[in-house]
Amino acid sequence: MAKLDETLTMLKDLTDAKAIPGHEKEARDVMEKYITPYADEVFTDNLGSLIAKKVGEENGPKVMVAGHLDEVGFMVTRIDDHGYIYFQTVGGWWSQVMLAQRVTIMTREGDVTGVIGSKPPHILPADARKKPVEIKDMFIDIGASSREEAKEFGVRPGDSIVPYFEFTQMKNEKMLLAKAWDNRIGCAIAIEVLKQLKDAKHPNVVYGVGTAQEEVGLRGARTSAHSINPDIGFAVDVGIAGDTPGVSDKDASSKMGDGPQIILYDASMVSHKGLRDFVVDTAEEKEIPFQFDSIAGGGTDSGAIHLTHNGVPALSITIATRYIHSHAAMLHRDDFENAVKLIVEVIKKLDADTVKEITFS
Repeated sequence: MAKLDETLTMLKDLTDAKAIPGHEKEARDVMEKYITPYADEVFTDNLGSLIAKKVGEENGPKVMVAGHLDEVGFMVTRIDDHGYIYFQTVGGWWSQVMLAQRVTIMTREGDVTGVIGSKPPHILPADARKKPVEIKDMFIDIGASSREEAKEFGVRPGDSIVPYFEFTQMKNEKMLLAKAWDNRIGCAIAIEVLKQLKDAKHPNVVYGVGTAQEEVGLRGARTSAHSINPDIGFAVDVGIAGDTPGVSDKDASSKMGDGPQIILYDASMVSHKGLRDFVVDTAEEKEIPFQFDSIAGGGTDSGAIHLTHNGVPALSITIATRYIHSHAAMLHRDDFENAVKLIVEVIKKLDADTVKEITFS
């Protein structure tokens, strides 16, 4: 792999970090390291969300830009007599992307490598071979010969299990392959927005946030938004890329590299019309490419943010990503950079009068 530039090094550090819902410390520490130089204050709420505050105008509107720290993973539930590990999914998984994949179990004594296994197809009846293996019939093999040996390795119930995959820049160097783009790319956007605002005038107070436990119910967005009480909220996350074989425009119309997605509707919220129109107008004025999308079957942190206190105008801006909720996802660097550019341009215009006009439009 070619030598990574400063941005790619940050993206590698963020995606290599291991952080399932409820155990986000490793990703939080990485985000804190990268965002602190651009913030006036950095703190953590009691659920584990990271909040970095950047003051433009002291009494200006509060603008929240939130990516989530957690990635989908698993948790050890029991160890059998032969040293095999049984587990609970933490976040949404599709069973067909799990078998034979390498994982890392995070124990108190250090990391333990394992592989997800099941009964071999060679000994299954013909009809069973045609069916996907159910998650409840899978286990993790760590090379232990007994429960006692697994315990000697440090494994015990409650330990976090994280997919293993190394950050990879593809031959087309704009294409980036990694685990946990969902949603370290949102964390990276929050970092980069504060970085670009460091020496810029903006008529507001910006909060770059890494939320906890998004994948299990938008929980950290709820607590961090309650702490901030924002006037405007942006969730930055991954969306669905529809540019792979077998996917029609009817299923998913976005293409990698065509700009960030402005989410019109998802299962957790109807996007605020005034804020959506303002963002679209800004993108068109600044000639920043973007795509519209709606996600009937999923939600983002905006779903929790917009219900905070007496309501917050909120919008999700996402990056079209292939193969999310698996060991390896792919996105386009230009979409990341254009998302940052768009959010920065929007923030520069969000003074008190504009926010009031957006809210009641």
